[in-house]
Amino acid sequence: MIRRCWTLGLSAALLAGCGDAGGPSAPTRSFRMGFSAIPPAPDPALLIPTMTLWMQRADAGLVQLSIPWDVLLADTAAAVEVRLARLPLVDFFRAHGLKIFVALDVTDGLNRAAEDPVLVSLGRSITDTAVQRRYREYVAAVDTILHPDYLSLAAETNLVRLTAPAPAYDAVVTMTNDAARETNARGTTARLLVSVQVETAWGRLQGGTTYLGVARDLADFPFVEALGLSSYPYLAGFTDPDSLPLDYYRRLVQGTTLPVVVLEGGWTSISLNGIVSDPAKQARYIRRHAELVGQTPVAGLFQITFTDLDLSGITLPPGSILPLFAHLGLVDSALGPKPALAGWDSVFERSYRP
Repeated sequence: MIRRCWTLGLSAALLAGCGDAGGPSAPTRSFRMGFSAIPPAPDPALLIPTMTLWMQRADAGLVQLSIPWDVLLADTAAAVEVRLARLPLVDFFRAHGLKIFVALDVTDGLNRAAEDPVLVSLGRSITDTAVQRRYREYVAAVDTILHPDYLSLAAETNLVRLTAPAPAYDAVVTMTNDAARETNARGTTARLLVSVQVETAWGRLQGGTTYLGVARDLADFPFVEALGLSSYPYLAGFTDPDSLPLDYYRRLVQGTTLPVVVLEGGWTSISLNGIVSDPAKQARYIRRHAELVGQTPVAGLFQITFTDLDLSGITLPPGSILPLFAHLGLVDSALGPKPALAGWDSVFERSYRP
């Protein structure tokens, strides 16, 4: 649900990474864990300190990309954009032993009823066949240049279907399936997926309590080898993390052999807009979340933001929902630890045993 917050270039400085902790008798985990490279503010000087801190508690890196429509539609080759703007970060992750998960977003991450605002500003739409071709070219460049371990081709497809005009959702179905066919024909080593919005699947984001599931998504995107998840329970009427049912994730893939990848999610640590929370409640969510993951075949567990976001001095468009996601970090915007950090660390300290 969080799309592009800000973009920074990757520093060439070297950082030290840390491996898994825990002896042979310690509890184990079967999934990778990590974050994206988003710092607390759009300041290049914050990138290295942020990554230094989170790489001590991660064995995977998330690269979440909105499609660079403005660049691609200006006739810049997709391969050029990926090599110059994306490969340095992926090389950096891989040099420090991190598995690579790439998640592409083709609509507006902060408003699934709309298309990407950059694309809209250009007067174009994903319903255009020429735009879809550019998308396929970008997927091909990401796959063949970055060589991700997991590649998500679209985000929150059930929420797009629920809120966006039908032609936009139909375009998402067409362009991802076409890209998947081409990617598989090249013999990709990546596992392909799309993500769904968990609260929407449970009927909660719509204000109801009737479980809807993800059968339509699995039918519309038959190429998926894993199911990406996006989950923000505090936005959907949950007031207590311990009230999340233990099958909250497992039920979505029941009857399949698909693993899940939690690509984004969390629980805010402050109260705002009628949501009542605090750092202690966020920490309880991290503990409860570990229980949910333990009930489900999980391949990857991510939070997009390791830190809170410092929105001071940033002019947001009217009605922006970004503040709702600004306090999901395990550390604050000054990189000070929050109570939730200890819960994450306790899970990461388990030895990774696939």
